Amino acid sequence: MAWDFETDPEYQKKLDWADEFVRNEVEPLDLAFPDLQFVPLTETRRRLIDPLKQQVRDQGLWATHLGADLGGQGFGQQKLALLNEILGRSSWAPIIFGCQAPDTGNAEIIAHYGTPEQKERYLQPLLDGEMFSSYSMTEPQGGADPTQFTCSAHKEGGEWIINGWKYFSSNARTASFFIVMVVTNPDVSAYRGMSMFLVPSDTPGINIVRNVGLAGEPLGDGMHALIHYEDVRVPESALLGGEGQAFAIAQTRLGGGRIHHAMRTIGQAQRLLDMTCERALSRTTAGSKLAEKQFVQGFIADSYAQLLQFRLLVMYIAWEIDKYQDYKRVRKDIAVAKIVMPTILHDIAWRAMQIHGALGTTNEMPFFKSINGAAVMGLADGPTEVHKVTVAKQVLRDYKPTDGMWPTEWIPAKLEAAQAKYAEFLEHEVGNQ
Repeated sequence: MAWDFETDPEYQKKLDWADEFVRNEVEPLDLAFPDLQFVPLTETRRRLIDPLKQQVRDQGLWATHLGADLGGQGFGQQKLALLNEILGRSSWAPIIFGCQAPDTGNAEIIAHYGTPEQKERYLQPLLDGEMFSSYSMTEPQGGADPTQFTCSAHKEGGEWIINGWKYFSSNARTASFFIVMVVTNPDVSAYRGMSMFLVPSDTPGINIVRNVGLAGEPLGDGMHALIHYEDVRVPESALLGGEGQAFAIAQTRLGGGRIHHAMRTIGQAQRLLDMTCERALSRTTAGSKLAEKQFVQGFIADSYAQLLQFRLLVMYIAWEIDKYQDYKRVRKDIAVAKIVMPTILHDIAWRAMQIHGALGTTNEMPFFKSINGAAVMGLADGPTEVHKVTVAKQVLRDYKPTDGMWPTEWIPAKLEAAQAKYAEFLEHEVGNQ
Protein backbone atom coordinates (compact mmCIF):
# COMPACT_ATOMS: atom_id res chain seq x y z
CA MET A 1 0.00 0.00 0.00
CA ALA A 2 1.43 3.38 -0.98
CA TRP A 3 0.09 6.88 -0.46
CA ASP A 4 2.54 9.49 -1.68
CA PHE A 5 1.95 13.25 -1.69
CA GLU A 6 5.45 14.26 -2.77
CA THR A 7 6.68 15.43 -6.17
CA ASP A 8 9.79 13.78 -7.53
CA PRO A 9 12.83 16.03 -7.02
CA GLU A 10 13.68 16.45 -10.71
CA TYR A 11 10.21 17.64 -11.64
CA GLN A 12 10.04 19.83 -8.54
CA LYS A 13 13.10 21.67 -9.87
CA LYS A 14 11.16 22.35 -13.09
CA LEU A 15 8.18 23.57 -11.07
CA ASP A 16 10.41 25.88 -9.04
CA TRP A 17 11.82 27.29 -12.26
CA ALA A 18 8.31 27.73 -13.70
CA ASP A 19 7.11 29.49 -10.55
CA GLU A 20 9.89 32.07 -10.66
CA PHE A 21 9.64 32.43 -14.45
CA VAL A 22 5.89 33.07 -14.37
CA ARG A 23 6.13 35.57 -11.54
CA ASN A 24 8.99 37.56 -13.04
CA GLU A 25 8.58 37.22 -16.80
CA VAL A 26 4.98 36.25 -17.57
CA GLU A 27 2.68 37.91 -15.04
CA PRO A 28 3.87 41.38 -16.18
CA LEU A 29 2.52 40.54 -19.66
CA ASP A 30 -1.00 40.51 -18.19
CA LEU A 31 -0.60 44.20 -17.40
CA ALA A 32 1.52 45.33 -20.33
CA PHE A 33 -0.50 43.45 -22.99
CA PRO A 34 -3.92 42.79 -21.45
CA ASP A 35 -6.39 40.56 -23.33
CA LEU A 36 -4.01 40.05 -26.26
CA GLN A 37 -2.98 36.48 -25.51
CA PHE A 38 -5.27 35.07 -28.22
CA VAL A 39 -4.48 37.78 -30.76
CA PRO A 40 -1.90 36.86 -33.44
CA LEU A 41 1.49 38.28 -32.60
CA THR A 42 2.72 41.49 -34.14
CA GLU A 43 6.41 41.58 -35.00
CA THR A 44 7.00 43.69 -31.91
CA ARG A 45 5.26 41.26 -29.56
CA ARG A 46 6.86 38.30 -31.31
CA ARG A 47 10.32 39.61 -30.39
CA LEU A 48 9.19 39.47 -26.76
CA ILE A 49 7.04 36.32 -26.71
CA ASP A 50 9.05 33.90 -28.85
CA PRO A 51 12.15 33.98 -26.61
CA LEU A 52 9.93 33.31 -23.58
CA LYS A 53 8.40 30.29 -25.32
CA GLN A 54 11.88 29.09 -26.19
CA GLN A 55 12.92 29.22 -22.54
CA VAL A 56 9.94 27.00 -21.74
CA ARG A 57 10.97 24.57 -24.49
CA ASP A 58 14.52 24.54 -23.19
CA GLN A 59 13.17 23.48 -19.79
CA GLY A 60 11.14 20.65 -21.35
CA LEU A 61 7.84 22.18 -20.22
CA TRP A 62 6.25 22.98 -23.60
CA ALA A 63 2.86 21.40 -24.41
CA THR A 64 2.92 18.99 -21.50
CA HIS A 65 -0.70 17.95 -22.13
CA LEU A 66 0.18 15.68 -25.06
CA GLY A 67 2.45 12.69 -25.43
CA ALA A 68 5.94 12.85 -26.86
CA ASP A 69 4.79 11.21 -30.07
CA LEU A 70 2.52 14.22 -30.67
CA GLY A 71 5.05 16.93 -29.90
CA GLY A 72 4.34 17.24 -26.18
CA GLN A 73 6.24 16.02 -23.14
CA GLY A 74 4.09 13.04 -22.15
CA PHE A 75 4.20 13.98 -18.48
CA GLY A 76 0.59 12.97 -17.82
CA GLN A 77 -2.18 14.73 -15.96
CA GLN A 78 -0.61 14.72 -12.50
CA LYS A 79 2.42 16.68 -13.61
CA LEU A 80 0.24 18.89 -15.77
CA ALA A 81 -1.92 19.63 -12.73
CA LEU A 82 1.10 20.70 -10.68
CA LEU A 83 2.30 22.93 -13.51
CA ASN A 84 -1.15 24.38 -14.11
CA GLU A 85 -1.34 25.49 -10.48
CA ILE A 86 1.44 27.89 -11.40
CA LEU A 87 0.10 28.85 -14.81
CA GLY A 88 -3.37 29.58 -13.41
CA ARG A 89 -2.06 32.80 -11.87
CA SER A 90 -1.55 34.45 -15.26
CA SER A 91 -3.69 34.87 -18.38
CA TRP A 92 -0.60 34.77 -20.59
CA ALA A 93 1.10 31.81 -18.91
CA PRO A 94 -0.77 29.00 -20.72
CA ILE A 95 0.12 30.62 -24.06
CA ILE A 96 3.78 30.87 -23.11
CA PHE A 97 3.76 27.19 -22.06
CA GLY A 98 1.77 25.97 -25.09
CA CYS A 99 -1.18 24.60 -23.13
CA GLN A 100 -3.93 27.22 -23.43
CA ALA A 101 -7.66 26.52 -23.54
CA PRO A 102 -9.50 25.88 -25.79
CA ASP A 103 -6.52 24.83 -27.93
CA THR A 104 -5.44 22.10 -25.50
CA GLY A 105 -8.76 20.29 -25.81
CA ASN A 106 -8.91 20.86 -29.54
CA ALA A 107 -5.38 19.54 -29.97
CA GLU A 108 -6.25 16.49 -27.89
CA ILE A 109 -9.16 15.42 -30.07
CA ILE A 110 -7.24 16.06 -33.29
CA ALA A 111 -4.44 13.95 -31.84
CA HIS A 112 -6.88 11.15 -31.00
CA TYR A 113 -9.20 11.26 -34.00
CA GLY A 114 -7.45 13.20 -36.76
CA THR A 115 -6.03 11.76 -39.94
CA PRO A 116 -2.30 12.17 -40.63
CA GLU A 117 -3.16 15.02 -43.03
CA GLN A 118 -5.35 16.74 -40.42
CA LYS A 119 -2.64 16.44 -37.79
CA GLU A 120 -0.07 17.97 -40.11
CA ARG A 121 -2.35 20.84 -41.12
CA TYR A 122 -3.93 21.67 -37.75
CA LEU A 123 -2.28 19.88 -34.83
CA GLN A 124 1.34 20.75 -35.48
CA PRO A 125 0.70 24.51 -35.82
CA LEU A 126 -1.30 24.38 -32.56
CA LEU A 127 1.60 22.68 -30.83
CA ASP A 128 4.03 25.19 -32.28
CA GLY A 129 1.95 28.03 -30.88
CA GLU A 130 1.48 29.54 -34.32
CA MET A 131 -2.27 29.00 -34.61
CA PHE A 132 -5.40 29.47 -32.51
CA SER A 133 -8.59 27.43 -32.78
CA SER A 134 -12.24 27.72 -31.85
CA TYR A 135 -14.61 24.99 -30.66
CA SER A 136 -17.96 25.81 -32.25
CA MET A 137 -20.53 23.67 -30.48
CA THR A 138 -23.21 25.49 -28.49
CA GLU A 139 -26.19 27.11 -30.20
CA PRO A 140 -28.39 30.14 -29.41
CA GLN A 141 -31.59 28.15 -28.93
CA GLY A 142 -30.14 24.96 -27.46
CA GLY A 143 -27.13 25.93 -25.40
CA ALA A 144 -24.97 22.85 -24.86
CA ASP A 145 -27.84 20.34 -25.20
CA PRO A 146 -27.04 18.32 -28.34
CA THR A 147 -30.63 17.14 -28.65
CA GLN A 148 -31.60 20.75 -29.43
CA PHE A 149 -28.96 21.42 -32.09
CA THR A 150 -30.20 22.50 -35.52
CA CYS A 151 -26.97 23.50 -37.27
CA SER A 152 -26.60 20.77 -39.88
CA ALA A 153 -24.56 19.52 -42.79
CA HIS A 154 -25.55 17.50 -45.83
CA LYS A 155 -23.53 15.87 -48.55
CA GLU A 156 -23.49 17.18 -52.07
CA GLY A 157 -21.10 15.43 -54.41
CA GLY A 158 -17.73 15.25 -52.69
CA GLU A 159 -18.50 18.07 -50.26
CA TRP A 160 -20.35 18.70 -47.05
CA ILE A 161 -22.44 21.88 -46.84
CA ILE A 162 -22.92 23.39 -43.37
CA ASN A 163 -25.85 25.65 -42.46
CA GLY A 164 -26.98 27.01 -39.12
CA TRP A 165 -26.08 29.09 -36.10
CA LYS A 166 -23.54 28.69 -33.32
CA TYR A 167 -23.15 30.80 -30.18
CA PHE A 168 -20.31 31.49 -27.74
CA SER A 169 -17.64 30.10 -30.04
CA SER A 170 -14.66 31.31 -28.02
CA ASN A 171 -11.70 32.93 -29.80
CA ALA A 172 -13.50 32.75 -33.16
CA ARG A 173 -12.34 36.23 -34.10
CA THR A 174 -8.67 35.22 -34.02
CA ALA A 175 -8.92 31.49 -34.76
CA SER A 176 -7.35 29.97 -37.85
CA PHE A 177 -9.87 27.15 -37.89
CA PHE A 178 -13.08 25.99 -36.24
CA ILE A 179 -14.12 22.57 -34.98
CA VAL A 180 -17.82 22.62 -35.80
CA MET A 181 -20.30 20.12 -34.33
CA VAL A 182 -23.36 19.66 -36.57
CA VAL A 183 -26.27 17.31 -37.26
CA THR A 184 -25.52 15.05 -40.22
CA ASN A 185 -28.29 12.49 -39.73
CA PRO A 186 -31.54 13.85 -38.24
CA ASP A 187 -33.22 10.44 -38.44
CA VAL A 188 -31.26 8.91 -35.56
CA SER A 189 -30.63 10.08 -31.99
CA ALA A 190 -28.51 13.15 -31.47
CA TYR A 191 -25.85 10.96 -29.88
CA ARG A 192 -25.38 9.03 -33.13
CA GLY A 193 -26.42 11.60 -35.69
CA MET A 194 -23.86 14.38 -35.25
CA SER A 195 -20.43 14.86 -36.78
CA MET A 196 -17.50 17.23 -36.38
CA PHE A 197 -15.68 19.13 -39.10
CA LEU A 198 -12.38 20.99 -39.22
CA VAL A 199 -13.20 24.22 -41.02
CA PRO A 200 -10.59 26.90 -41.90
CA SER A 201 -11.74 30.31 -40.72
CA ASP A 202 -11.39 31.86 -44.18
CA THR A 203 -13.90 29.43 -45.69
CA PRO A 204 -16.66 31.36 -47.54
CA GLY A 205 -19.97 31.46 -45.71
CA ILE A 206 -18.63 31.79 -42.16
CA ASN A 207 -20.29 34.96 -40.89
CA ILE A 208 -19.32 36.22 -37.46
CA VAL A 209 -22.46 38.22 -36.70
CA ARG A 210 -21.09 39.69 -33.49
CA ASN A 211 -18.45 39.12 -30.86
CA VAL A 212 -19.87 38.82 -27.38
CA GLY A 213 -17.94 39.94 -24.34
CA LEU A 214 -18.23 38.95 -20.70
CA ALA A 215 -19.74 41.16 -18.03
CA GLY A 216 -17.85 44.44 -17.79
CA GLU A 217 -16.42 44.26 -21.31
CA PRO A 218 -17.57 46.69 -24.04
CA LEU A 219 -20.44 45.60 -26.26
CA GLY A 220 -19.29 44.06 -29.53
CA ASP A 221 -15.70 43.65 -28.37
CA GLY A 222 -15.59 40.20 -26.78
CA MET A 223 -14.02 36.88 -27.73
CA HIS A 224 -17.16 34.71 -27.85
CA ALA A 225 -18.83 34.80 -31.23
CA LEU A 226 -22.31 34.38 -32.62
CA ILE A 227 -21.69 32.70 -35.97
CA HIS A 228 -23.96 32.05 -38.93
CA TYR A 229 -22.71 29.22 -41.11
CA GLU A 230 -24.31 29.86 -44.49
CA ASP A 231 -23.68 27.28 -47.22
CA VAL A 232 -20.19 26.61 -45.89
CA ARG A 233 -18.63 24.02 -48.17
CA VAL A 234 -15.91 21.70 -46.93
CA PRO A 235 -14.42 18.56 -48.51
CA GLU A 236 -15.02 15.08 -47.12
CA SER A 237 -11.49 15.20 -45.73
CA ALA A 238 -12.69 17.87 -43.25
CA LEU A 239 -14.66 15.25 -41.31
CA LEU A 240 -13.06 14.58 -37.92
CA GLY A 241 -13.23 11.06 -36.55
CA GLY A 242 -15.90 9.69 -38.84
CA GLU A 243 -19.54 10.44 -39.52
CA GLY A 244 -21.78 10.25 -36.45
CA GLN A 245 -18.87 10.32 -33.99
CA ALA A 246 -19.24 13.90 -32.71
CA PHE A 247 -20.73 13.06 -29.34
CA ALA A 248 -17.98 10.58 -28.46
CA ILE A 249 -15.35 13.08 -29.59
CA ALA A 250 -16.99 15.85 -27.58
CA GLN A 251 -16.88 13.77 -24.40
CA THR A 252 -13.15 13.19 -24.89
CA ARG A 253 -12.54 16.88 -25.41
CA LEU A 254 -14.78 18.19 -22.65
CA GLY A 255 -13.51 15.70 -20.09
CA GLY A 256 -9.96 16.92 -20.53
CA GLY A 257 -11.03 20.56 -20.71
CA ARG A 258 -12.98 20.38 -17.46
CA ILE A 259 -10.11 18.99 -15.44
CA HIS A 260 -7.67 21.46 -17.01
CA HIS A 261 -9.96 24.34 -15.99
CA ALA A 262 -9.92 22.95 -12.47
CA MET A 263 -6.13 22.75 -12.45
CA ARG A 264 -5.74 26.38 -13.45
CA THR A 265 -8.40 27.45 -10.96
CA ILE A 266 -6.22 26.13 -8.13
CA GLY A 267 -3.49 28.57 -9.10
CA GLN A 268 -5.91 31.46 -9.40
CA ALA A 269 -7.50 30.68 -6.03
CA GLN A 270 -4.09 30.36 -4.37
CA ARG A 271 -3.15 33.79 -5.66
CA LEU A 272 -6.39 35.18 -4.21
CA LEU A 273 -5.61 33.59 -0.86
CA ASP A 274 -2.10 35.05 -0.98
CA MET A 275 -3.57 38.52 -1.49
CA THR A 276 -6.02 37.94 1.35
CA CYS A 277 -3.29 37.01 3.83
CA GLU A 278 -1.04 39.88 2.79
CA ARG A 279 -3.87 42.36 3.29
CA ALA A 280 -4.80 40.88 6.65
CA LEU A 281 -1.25 41.32 7.90
CA SER A 282 -0.87 44.82 6.44
CA ARG A 283 -3.98 46.72 7.55
CA THR A 284 -4.93 47.93 11.01
CA THR A 285 -8.42 48.90 12.11
CA ALA A 286 -10.08 49.38 15.49
CA GLY A 287 -6.77 49.03 17.27
CA SER A 288 -5.44 45.78 15.78
CA LYS A 289 -4.38 44.07 12.56
CA LEU A 290 -7.08 42.58 10.38
CA ALA A 291 -5.28 39.28 10.88
CA GLU A 292 -6.19 39.44 14.56
CA LYS A 293 -9.92 39.82 13.90
CA GLN A 294 -11.78 36.56 14.36
CA PHE A 295 -14.06 37.23 11.39
CA VAL A 296 -11.02 37.69 9.15
CA GLN A 297 -9.39 34.59 10.62
CA GLY A 298 -12.58 32.71 9.80
CA PHE A 299 -12.40 33.96 6.20
CA ILE A 300 -8.80 32.80 5.87
CA ALA A 301 -9.50 29.41 7.42
CA ASP A 302 -12.53 28.83 5.18
CA SER A 303 -10.63 29.80 2.04
CA TYR A 304 -7.66 27.63 2.94
CA ALA A 305 -9.88 24.65 3.73
CA GLN A 306 -11.79 24.95 0.47
CA LEU A 307 -8.62 25.30 -1.56
CA LEU A 308 -6.88 22.37 0.15
CA GLN A 309 -9.84 20.04 -0.38
CA PHE A 310 -10.20 21.09 -4.01
CA ARG A 311 -6.50 20.67 -4.71
CA LEU A 312 -6.50 17.14 -3.30
CA LEU A 313 -9.60 16.29 -5.34
CA VAL A 314 -8.07 17.55 -8.58
CA MET A 315 -4.77 15.76 -7.96
CA TYR A 316 -6.67 12.53 -7.26
CA ILE A 317 -8.61 12.87 -10.52
CA ALA A 318 -5.39 13.58 -12.42
CA TRP A 319 -3.98 10.38 -10.90
CA GLU A 320 -7.08 8.48 -12.02
CA ILE A 321 -6.75 9.74 -15.59
CA ASP A 322 -3.08 8.76 -15.74
CA LYS A 323 -3.81 5.33 -14.25
CA TYR A 324 -6.81 4.34 -16.38
CA GLN A 325 -6.23 6.41 -19.54
CA ASP A 326 -10.00 6.56 -19.91
CA TYR A 327 -11.97 9.77 -19.44
CA LYS A 328 -15.25 7.83 -19.41
CA ARG A 329 -14.15 5.84 -16.39
CA VAL A 330 -13.28 9.05 -14.53
CA ARG A 331 -16.32 10.95 -15.78
CA LYS A 332 -18.10 11.03 -12.42
CA ASP A 333 -15.16 12.50 -10.54
CA ILE A 334 -14.39 15.02 -13.27
CA ALA A 335 -18.01 16.14 -12.97
CA VAL A 336 -17.54 16.55 -9.20
CA ALA A 337 -14.58 18.85 -9.80
CA LYS A 338 -16.66 20.81 -12.30
CA ILE A 339 -19.47 21.15 -9.72
CA VAL A 340 -17.39 22.49 -6.84
CA MET A 341 -14.96 24.62 -8.88
CA PRO A 342 -17.18 27.72 -9.45
CA THR A 343 -18.24 27.90 -5.79
CA ILE A 344 -14.67 27.62 -4.53
CA LEU A 345 -13.36 30.32 -6.88
CA HIS A 346 -16.31 32.61 -6.11
CA ASP A 347 -16.06 32.18 -2.33
CA ILE A 348 -12.31 32.73 -2.12
CA ALA A 349 -12.49 35.75 -4.43
CA TRP A 350 -15.43 37.22 -2.53
CA ARG A 351 -13.66 36.93 0.82
CA ALA A 352 -10.53 38.50 -0.66
CA MET A 353 -12.62 41.38 -1.97
CA GLN A 354 -14.29 41.90 1.42
CA ILE A 355 -10.98 42.00 3.28
CA HIS A 356 -9.66 44.62 0.83
CA GLY A 357 -12.64 46.86 1.55
CA ALA A 358 -13.53 49.56 -0.97
CA LEU A 359 -10.31 48.91 -2.88
CA GLY A 360 -11.42 45.33 -3.43
CA THR A 361 -14.47 46.43 -5.41
CA THR A 362 -12.49 48.58 -7.84
CA ASN A 363 -10.88 47.77 -11.17
CA GLU A 364 -7.52 48.31 -9.49
CA MET A 365 -7.79 44.84 -7.98
CA PRO A 366 -8.64 41.60 -9.81
CA PHE A 367 -11.39 40.24 -7.58
CA PHE A 368 -14.43 40.96 -9.72
CA LYS A 369 -12.69 39.40 -12.68
CA SER A 370 -12.37 36.19 -10.67
CA ILE A 371 -15.97 36.42 -9.48
CA ASN A 372 -17.15 36.83 -13.08
CA GLY A 373 -14.86 33.98 -14.03
CA ALA A 374 -16.53 31.79 -11.42
CA ALA A 375 -19.90 32.52 -13.02
CA VAL A 376 -18.52 31.54 -16.43
CA MET A 377 -17.01 28.34 -15.00
CA GLY A 378 -20.48 27.39 -13.77
CA LEU A 379 -21.59 27.23 -17.41
CA ALA A 380 -18.49 26.50 -19.48
CA ASP A 381 -18.20 22.89 -20.70
CA GLY A 382 -21.70 22.20 -19.40
CA PRO A 383 -23.83 23.81 -16.66
CA THR A 384 -23.12 22.84 -13.07
CA GLU A 385 -26.67 21.55 -12.67
CA VAL A 386 -26.23 19.05 -15.53
CA HIS A 387 -23.07 17.73 -13.90
CA LYS A 388 -24.88 17.31 -10.59
CA VAL A 389 -27.44 15.15 -12.36
CA THR A 390 -24.61 13.13 -13.94
CA VAL A 391 -22.92 12.58 -10.59
CA ALA A 392 -26.14 11.64 -8.83
CA LYS A 393 -27.09 9.09 -11.49
CA GLN A 394 -23.67 7.44 -11.36
CA VAL A 395 -23.57 7.41 -7.56
CA LEU A 396 -27.04 5.83 -7.43
CA ARG A 397 -25.86 2.96 -9.64
CA ASP A 398 -23.96 1.56 -6.67
CA TYR A 399 -27.10 1.32 -4.52
CA LYS A 400 -30.40 -0.54 -4.52
CA PRO A 401 -33.76 0.13 -2.84
CA THR A 402 -34.69 -1.52 0.44
CA ASP A 403 -36.73 -4.69 0.20
CA GLY A 404 -39.07 -3.99 3.06
CA MET A 405 -41.11 -1.22 4.61
CA TRP A 406 -38.30 0.32 6.66
CA PRO A 407 -34.79 1.56 5.79
CA THR A 408 -31.96 -0.94 6.20
CA GLU A 409 -30.53 1.21 9.01
CA TRP A 410 -33.85 1.28 10.91
CA ILE A 411 -32.69 0.80 14.49
CA PRO A 412 -35.54 -1.41 15.86
CA ALA A 413 -34.92 -4.06 13.18
CA LYS A 414 -31.14 -3.91 13.62
CA LEU A 415 -31.53 -4.12 17.38
CA GLU A 416 -33.67 -7.23 17.01
CA ALA A 417 -31.09 -8.79 14.69
CA ALA A 418 -28.26 -7.94 17.10
CA GLN A 419 -30.14 -9.44 20.02
CA ALA A 420 -30.74 -12.63 18.03
CA LYS A 421 -27.06 -12.80 17.01
CA TYR A 422 -25.77 -12.53 20.57
CA ALA A 423 -28.72 -14.14 22.38
CA GLU A 424 -26.68 -16.60 24.47
CA PHE A 425 -24.31 -13.87 25.63
CA LEU A 426 -27.14 -11.51 26.44
CA GLU A 427 -28.88 -14.26 28.46
CA HIS A 428 -25.66 -14.86 30.39
CA GLU A 429 -25.30 -11.15 31.07
CA VAL A 430 -28.85 -10.97 32.36
CA GLY A 431 -28.30 -14.05 34.54
CA ASN A 432 -25.29 -12.43 36.22
CA GLN A 433 -27.09 -9.23 37.11
